[in-house]
Amino acid sequence: MYPDFQYLLQALFQHDMPSWLGIFKTFGFFVALSFIAAAKATTSELKRKEKLGLMKPFIKLVKVKSKPGEDAPASGMKETLMYPHMLITEIVFGAAIGGIIGAKIFNALETWSDFVRDPIGSLFSRSGLTFYGGFIVATLVLYYYTRKFKIPFKHLCDAAAPAIMLAYGIGRLGCQFSGDGDWGINNTAYVTQADASLKAATPADAQFIHDFSRNTPGISFPAPAGVPRWLVAMNYPHNVGFEGIPISDCKGEYCTVLPISVFPTPIYEATLGILLFGLMWALRKKMKYPLHMFGLYLVLAGVERFFVELIRVNSKYDFGFVQPTQAELISVILFLTGMGLLLFYRPKNELFPVEQ
Repeated sequence: MYPDFQYLLQALFQHDMPSWLGIFKTFGFFVALSFIAAAKATTSELKRKEKLGLMKPFIKLVKVKSKPGEDAPASGMKETLMYPHMLITEIVFGAAIGGIIGAKIFNALETWSDFVRDPIGSLFSRSGLTFYGGFIVATLVLYYYTRKFKIPFKHLCDAAAPAIMLAYGIGRLGCQFSGDGDWGINNTAYVTQADASLKAATPADAQFIHDFSRNTPGISFPAPAGVPRWLVAMNYPHNVGFEGIPISDCKGEYCTVLPISVFPTPIYEATLGILLFGLMWALRKKMKYPLHMFGLYLVLAGVERFFVELIRVNSKYDFGFVQPTQAELISVILFLTGMGLLLFYRPKNELFPVEQ
């Protein structure tokens, strides 16, 4: 894996790179890239909705500075007519801050025993972000923000829905590149060798697999003919979470590798997220009512995450007759909410105008 740009550039150019490049983390890079992409997509949608008359301009007090030679105070506040798309920087920044806080809070709830053992380390670790927590808190922050400037929250939700799916897909690339622990269950068809490479497991590896998979579920799934092994099995050497066993003769900060391969779920989610964004972008002009695009996002996101959870490693709640993960519970709620919006929320007085 490539937890920082030193590792990434060394892999690309097959040459040692300066250690100071390690301050630039690949996970942070992809998170930043996801917010930039989301901002671009949301801005485009906000402008389209403004042209349709769905979002109106508003008055905002803006701090201004007088030019040299003008008979005016050095600075002051001025009423300025603004459109919602002009606030995209504030919208994205608010969503980012709320998202990170929410992601950490929900991760602490999901891994409560680890949080209680080391609360400071858990909150400030470089891994451990729960997307749904970030999504929920970011939504609450933006609701407050839209109320402040009288921006129609339902139209902002629709405008941001495809962008959220795109940001999710790009963000999962950060999980994959850094090896942040967001991977799937064990694929016991492959085990790690001393040099960190994978090999097909043999009967002689049964004890090795047993010793390292006591607390982690897994199945044996050899790559089918014609399918690259990395699509079904990875062991995440040099992962950013320092998880696994030591890599022999490794020098540097990140010298661990998983002893048994796992399913690379970040690859699956990154691919699905970007493909589903393409689907939503193609359908965005066909929606006839507000909150239908957002409802579609809730349905797609809920279904995608629910099925990926079946092969992901996550803490489970024990309700006796069922043991769901936190993400599975939220996925079901999102799916039902989205279906409710698509099937039953059809206000006749808010039918969208036909686009030319």
